[in-house]
Amino acid sequence: MRMLPKPEWAALIPHADAMCLLDEVVDWDAVRLHARSASHARRDNPLRADGRLHAVNLCEYAAQAMAVHGALLSRTVGVAIRPGRLAALREVALHVERIDDLPGKLQIRVERLLGTGASLQYAFRVEHRGALLAQGRAAVMLQSH
Repeated sequence: MRMLPKPEWAALIPHADAMCLLDEVVDWDAVRLHARSASHARRDNPLRADGRLHAVNLCEYAAQAMAVHGALLSRTVGVAIRPGRLAALREVALHVERIDDLPGKLQIRVERLLGTGASLQYAFRVEHRGALLAQGRAAVMLQSH
């Protein structure tokens, strides 16, 4: 697919204003999505604690990329977008302690591993300038129609 600026997908997910952490979708298809963000360096990032942003918050960046992917996919195939809830994180590895001091953009990549009528499983990885910051898997439970 093609790059999608924020106005083309932001209304498809429940995250709004500063809580919408992603800046753009670089590329996506039926299985994968690659997004970028510089919100980790913004002072108004709502996930900051004591002025810092811990690396565990990269899981939220990945979860939002999963939400965008699911919404774009639903829109493409013409079915109603079903909200989901993050049910579990597995095999999460954080390779840095904090991210608020990283210049430039984060690269957020998600891959849909499995999808049933009621749940989805994704793998994710977040990188910065070629260095792996975080990786793991997530289970998402979809709300019923």
